Amino acid sequence: PPTYNAGSEVYSRSICERLSHEHEVHVFTREEDEYRLDFEVRRDLRNGIPLTLVNLPREKDGYEHPKVNRAFRELLESFRPDIIHIGHLNHVSVGIVHEAKQKNVPMVFTLHDFWLMCPRGQFLQRNFDGENLYALCKGQEDKKCATNCYKMKFSCHPKDEEKDTLYWTNWIARRMEAVKKLIPHIDFFIAPSKYLQNRFTHDFIIPKEKMDYLDYGFPTDYLQPPVLPHSGIFTFGYIGTHIPAKGVNHLLEAFSNIKKPAVLKIWGRPIGQNTASLKRIAATISNPVEFMGEYRNEEIVKKVFSHINTIVVPSIWGENSPLVIHEAQACKIPVITADFGGMKEYVRHQKNGLLFQHRNSNDLYEKMQWAVENPAKMKSLGEVGYLFSADGQVPEIGEHCEALIHIYTKIIKEKTNAKRTLENNH
Repeated sequence: PPTYNAGSEVYSRSICERLSHEHEVHVFTREEDEYRLDFEVRRDLRNGIPLTLVNLPREKDGYEHPKVNRAFRELLESFRPDIIHIGHLNHVSVGIVHEAKQKNVPMVFTLHDFWLMCPRGQFLQRNFDGENLYALCKGQEDKKCATNCYKMKFSCHPKDEEKDTLYWTNWIARRMEAVKKLIPHIDFFIAPSKYLQNRFTHDFIIPKEKMDYLDYGFPTDYLQPPVLPHSGIFTFGYIGTHIPAKGVNHLLEAFSNIKKPAVLKIWGRPIGQNTASLKRIAATISNPVEFMGEYRNEEIVKKVFSHINTIVVPSIWGENSPLVIHEAQACKIPVITADFGGMKEYVRHQKNGLLFQHRNSNDLYEKMQWAVENPAKMKSLGEVGYLFSADGQVPEIGEHCEALIHIYTKIIKEKTNAKRTLENNH
């Protein structure tokens, strides 16, 4: 952030800034500058935290980049970290894990989605048949991945179908093999939802003893209920990117059926034709739909929560542990979300929000209509806040980082003891 502002980036910034109060932190990541060479390395400083940024503007599906590995190796040699905390490997390189292994640096990996299990990260199929758009995927299979999610990379000429299918099936197989080889080298995995933890231990190859659940932490200094709560016409809010996986079109469809005066405010960075298409849909709706653009996360209360009655999280994939749900609960804003994945883990129907049937815009409409008709009840649901604390408060970033330090210390100690044992045996 502020270049990229999705959940994993916001979380990474939060822990880096907090940890930097007492520890030395360095961030290795990528950026997308179309006017500079691929793999060019740039240094930056943000909020006192040094960054090493590798330029990868044209890379979308690659997973092993020797030039990225070399840049990471040079950082390891100059910075000499005690531990590496991986937030994601997508758009970087799986080879950085092997570089760290060569240097015997302990590694912790926070799982934000399914990228290790699914080449596209969301178990959401990218069908290229003109039908069945964004169908949920029940599990990774090499050939299915090739024909459902990578078919747009085929020539699409019927005579090439067999060859293209074979090529991309083999590509997926190599990619999955490369990822699975990482698992023994990662010392510990953190899952921010029980749903994600269960998926990775039951459906993948991460041993249960190498993973634990730890919800995200939040800078609650600015996540406080609005001083002047929103009043007036009932207002729904959406925060997030304007991509199909987020289900914004389902939200608009549901909102179009609301029979009482209401407003829908949509926050998020515009994305070209995606946003233009959503605006075309919004233009057909009688109740007002307002596109609010971006905001600085520190201003989420002033710019967002002060202007809405409830937040809607309509994602069509199995979201892990959406930050927006927690942020809303910290500010006593009720949440309407799907009964699926990590979304339903943090919202209980008629307890601290409303749940609708996943990917069902008609059911979402019914829940939104109920909210408009019961504003006082919705407000009381919001007052409950976070379900897993006595006072309804979300995990505070300081306490969360203390838990991270405990994990780091434990892993470092185990790694050191194992090294000494090996040396003594020799």
